[in-house]
Amino acid sequence: VVAHPLQQVASSDTSVVATMHCQLLPIFAVLAGIVTVDAFAPSASLMRFGSASRAATSGRFAAPLSLRSHGKAARSGLSPLVMSSTAAQDADVYNKMEIDNIRNCAIIAHVDHGKTTLVDKMLEAASENIDNDDGGDRAMDSMDLERERGITIMSKVTSTTWNGVKINIVDTPGHADFGGEVERVMSIVDGVCLLVDATEGPMAQTKFVLMKALARGIKPVVVINKVDRDTSRVDDVETEVFDLMCSLGATDDQLEYTTVYASGRDGWASLTYPDGPRENMIDLLDTIVKTVPKPKVLERPEFSMVVTMIEGDTFLGRICTGRISSGSCKVGDPIQCLTKEGVKLESGRITKILARKGTGKVELTNARAGDIVQIAGLAKATVAHTICAPGVEEPLPAQPIDPPTLAMTFCPNDSPLAGKDKASSKLTSQMIRDRLMTECENNVGITVQPSEERSEAYDVMGRGELQLGILVENMRREGFELGVCPPKVLYQKGDNGERLEPIEEVVVEVDEEYSGAVINKLSERKAVMTDMSPAAEAGRTRITLECPTRGLLGYRSIFFTDTRGTGIMTRAFKGYEPYKGDLENIRKGVLVSMKTGATTVYSLGKLQPRGELFCGAGVEVYPGMIIGEHSRENDLEVNPIEAKQLTNMRAAGSDEKVSLTPPREFSLEEMIPYMMQDEMVEVTPTTMRLRKQILDSNLRKRATTTKKK
Repeated sequence: VVAHPLQQVASSDTSVVATMHCQLLPIFAVLAGIVTVDAFAPSASLMRFGSASRAATSGRFAAPLSLRSHGKAARSGLSPLVMSSTAAQDADVYNKMEIDNIRNCAIIAHVDHGKTTLVDKMLEAASENIDNDDGGDRAMDSMDLERERGITIMSKVTSTTWNGVKINIVDTPGHADFGGEVERVMSIVDGVCLLVDATEGPMAQTKFVLMKALARGIKPVVVINKVDRDTSRVDDVETEVFDLMCSLGATDDQLEYTTVYASGRDGWASLTYPDGPRENMIDLLDTIVKTVPKPKVLERPEFSMVVTMIEGDTFLGRICTGRISSGSCKVGDPIQCLTKEGVKLESGRITKILARKGTGKVELTNARAGDIVQIAGLAKATVAHTICAPGVEEPLPAQPIDPPTLAMTFCPNDSPLAGKDKASSKLTSQMIRDRLMTECENNVGITVQPSEERSEAYDVMGRGELQLGILVENMRREGFELGVCPPKVLYQKGDNGERLEPIEEVVVEVDEEYSGAVINKLSERKAVMTDMSPAAEAGRTRITLECPTRGLLGYRSIFFTDTRGTGIMTRAFKGYEPYKGDLENIRKGVLVSMKTGATTVYSLGKLQPRGELFCGAGVEVYPGMIIGEHSRENDLEVNPIEAKQLTNMRAAGSDEKVSLTPPREFSLEEMIPYMMQDEMVEVTPTTMRLRKQILDSNLRKRATTTKKK
């Protein structure tokens, strides 16, 4: 039955073949078990056959995107096969949604205070389909790295309907390195839910995101999360939040905020504590509808929208997400793209209008001002550009963000082992450049420019080593092979010409017995303690300090060692202040290989007393590669490939067994701050190696002598 119609079609008529194939896709889906027969309700539109035929003649299919993709096949880029039975109803509701019934709200908080979990429970309470069938804990964590690390890296938009009101929800990262994501989405929301952990209270990033929200005149909804924990201190946290808002200059109206008590993990929220109901998230959803104002739009008929996020789709091309600032649009309308300077970049027509709903998408026919939608039809539009009607000449203002504080140089791998990794597929500087430029378009917190110190290299500037480390890790997984130089702090000049450096606010929570070691180590890195108080848990101390960014490079691993893995350290960008002075040598020297070959147990056994090794036996090394940390301040060149001489002579102790200590293993985030200025990391899809930037020993010594002069 499946094969018969295709056999009757001439192979030269591609449009007819495409139409027949689209009609048979649902049959294949049922036979493969991807969907059930129940999915084919009479109200569900399976495919627009005319558009499918037109798309086939242009070499691609116009796949329906009106609903959540099914399984891993959809996440790998394949098109969803069918629409849900309610997709047409959802599209009809969204198409008729008026501005008075739209609420745009962002979820902001410090890292690990429960934002993504709370969003999942809100969608579940609103009866949205959030089945996370790939095994992840949180449906909103769509990136592999987000699921592996348990953190949010990229901002994401979804929506739901509650009592006839459409709520657009933006989930944001909580880590300070991804603060640009939070700043970017502030321009498309009219309200925020400020999550605060009931035990930890306001932290460094809480202050940062709240400051950005208050600066835009947004009145927050304070959600005290995890109130069900035994260590929660709700009353104290409420006072701390109020004091924080006062210190940030909140207006009287902003101080009249609503407080909601919640447990995101258990899926309940209440306006009263501790006697309130603990059943569902209805109180939180009702509070958002009641307190978040309707969108503010420009009073003009022409359509205009600032692009806030972009993504790629196999079938639709580039999809731009943003809030419509004025006018309305419908599928087929002519549009143009203006840069921030007002230069016309390209023009085209709207091919699709989409809206996120739950974890799926709804295809719309039109959209109005105030709503957050996704538009396809332009190939070059990127973040901060304005998509508008042809008659609009002035671009919309884009929300400015704080400048980057760190820079790292990315260059092609030039080591003797370059290109020998079988998984490597992208090695040239042109490929690295194209990938970095793509990242620069998607991520407003990243800036790329050609390096002035190295040829065919690029300086990548961002907020911190974690943000840049995530970029390197993504490139490594995509098959790139490259060299990464150590991070450098970006200085600024003051009004009087003095040098200013970035300062970060650091909050550490440690056991009382370790507080002295932590304060001592941070003081050596030019940190200044501003507050010290008992933590919520008995026997622990919370210390607040202000430290230069350069002083924190490489400190995280030392911190966990000093606190035996029990300490908690968070940081957030505070601002630029006068240069604090040079740092003393805060790291020991390294053991550098002087030979090419595979390491041997015999040689490593003799090198163990010299320091801590980074590699075991049988590892390929080359001159200039770092194989360990020296026990003294200077670098030491060693021969790690020396083999035991085989002779007929025997002596007491000559055949004693060598016992090697397990080598120290680095993650990419640990390697990046560990490097000194004359070192770099060689990154391949399967391995990472520390090495000297200048491999030749004589040239390295000559460069060191010249630098001292």
